Amino acid sequence: MVKSRSKSTRILIVDDDIGAREALEAILEDDYTVHAVDSGFKALERLNSENYDLVLLDVTMPDMDGIETLKKIKKNDSSIDVIMVSAIDRAQEATASIQTGAYDYITKPVDPDSITNVISRALQKRMLEKEVNYLRSEVSQFTKNRKIIGQSPCMQEVFKVVEKVAATTSNVLITGESGTGKELIAQAIHSQSQRSGKPFVAINCAAIPSELMESELYGHEKGAFTGAQTRSIGKFEYADNGTVFLDEIASLKLELQAKLLRFLQDSEFTRVGGNITIKVDTRLIAATNVSLKKLVDDEKFREDLFFRLNVIPIELPPLRKRDGDIALLTNYFLDKFNRKLNQNIEGITADAMKILESYRWPGNIRELENLIERLVVLRANERWIDTKDLPFELLFNEKDDHNDNHFNQGLLEARQVFERSYIQRALRICNWNQAKTARMLDIHRNTLLQKIKSLNIQLQGE
Repeated sequence: MVKSRSKSTRILIVDDDIGAREALEAILEDDYTVHAVDSGFKALERLNSENYDLVLLDVTMPDMDGIETLKKIKKNDSSIDVIMVSAIDRAQEATASIQTGAYDYITKPVDPDSITNVISRALQKRMLEKEVNYLRSEVSQFTKNRKIIGQSPCMQEVFKVVEKVAATTSNVLITGESGTGKELIAQAIHSQSQRSGKPFVAINCAAIPSELMESELYGHEKGAFTGAQTRSIGKFEYADNGTVFLDEIASLKLELQAKLLRFLQDSEFTRVGGNITIKVDTRLIAATNVSLKKLVDDEKFREDLFFRLNVIPIELPPLRKRDGDIALLTNYFLDKFNRKLNQNIEGITADAMKILESYRWPGNIRELENLIERLVVLRANERWIDTKDLPFELLFNEKDDHNDNHFNQGLLEARQVFERSYIQRALRICNWNQAKTARMLDIHRNTLLQKIKSLNIQLQGE
C-alpha cells in the first residue's frame, strides 16, 4: 500500500448498498480520505465539483448502473481510475467493464488485503502517469525555450536554408566551431519537418567508446557480447520516421564509417549479434567542428561517406562574425538567468557591452551563455553588470596581443608588454576616451596619462 500518500489521496465509493459502503469506508478511511454516495448520478455530481484520485464503483445499481456510470465518468475525465465492485455472480460483467475503461474489478464480499493491493497498484499507475506527463511537459518546454537567436545577415541566410531543408528528406551536414549551436539547428530542421511528431535522437559520437558505438546505433541481440543480457533497440531503430543527429561525426572509426555508409545507402541494418535485416525510415543530420574534407585528404575519413553526408551543407558562422547578435544574445541570456535564478539585474552597461562585442569568443554562444550565468550569480541583487564585473580574459585577449616569445623576456619587460597591450585594448574599447578608459581600468586619469607616456603608447590621431 502507498502509505506515503496517506490522507492526501481521495477515493469516492459509489454503491447503493449502505452495508457495502460502510465496509469499504472502514477498510480505507485510516489511509485515505474517503467519501461515499449511493448512486451514479450523485457520483457524477461529486466528480464535477471535487477532485478524486480513484473511484470504487458498484456494478449493480438502480436507475443508472455501474457500467453506464463508468462510461460517463470516463467521458468527463479519462484520467480517473475506476475499480468495479461486483457480486461473484456478476464477475463476468465486471470483467467486461475493463474494456470500457475500468482499471480492475473486485468481488463482494470484499477482502481487505485484495482491495488495498488493487488500490495500491492503481495509485502507483496514476503517480507514474503524472510523472511521465510532467517530464513530457518539461522536455517540451525545454525544447521550446531553446531558441535560435540571431538577426545578423549571416544567420538570416542560415535560417533560409533551414526552412528549405526541413521540407526535404535529404541528409544534412552542419559545420561550425564548437559552441555555435549545431544541435539547435538540427532540432530546428526536425521540428519544421513532417517528422516533427517523431523522435529526435542526438548522439555525440566522441562521447561513446568505439567498441560500443555499433550497438548504440543499431542495437544488439541477447548474448551478442559480454554483458548483453537482453535485446537492445538501437538509436536508428528507435528513431524510425524521425531524425538522428550525429554530432562530432569525424570521431567515428573507419570501420564504423563503412557500416554507416551501408545504412545510408540501403536504410537497413542488422543488430549486433543478429541476422534479421531491419529497414527503417530515419533522416540523418551530422555535424562536425573540423574539416571533413581535410580528413578525407588525410585518409582518416571515407570520401564516399563524406559525399553521402554532405548532400546539403550548412555552415554556422562563429559568434565573432555575427554582427549585432552578441548584444541580442547577451540580453536573451540575461533574461533567462534572471528568471531561472530569481534575480532582477536590469542590464549591462554600454561600456561592458562594448567589451563583450570586441571579444573573440573562442567558445562561441556556449561561452557567452556560461559567462552571463556566472555574472548573474556573482552580481546577485545588483542592478547592473559593468566593466569591473567582467573577467580578465575579456579585457585582454592573449591570442591577439602577445605570443609565447614573451616568455624569453625578463619579468619586468614582460609586465611592461602586458600593461601596454592591456591599456591599448582598453583605449580601443573606449574609443580612445581617456577619462572613460581610466574609469574602466579603475585608476585615476593622471595615472593613466603617466602609463601612456612611460609605456610609449601611441594614441589615435597623434
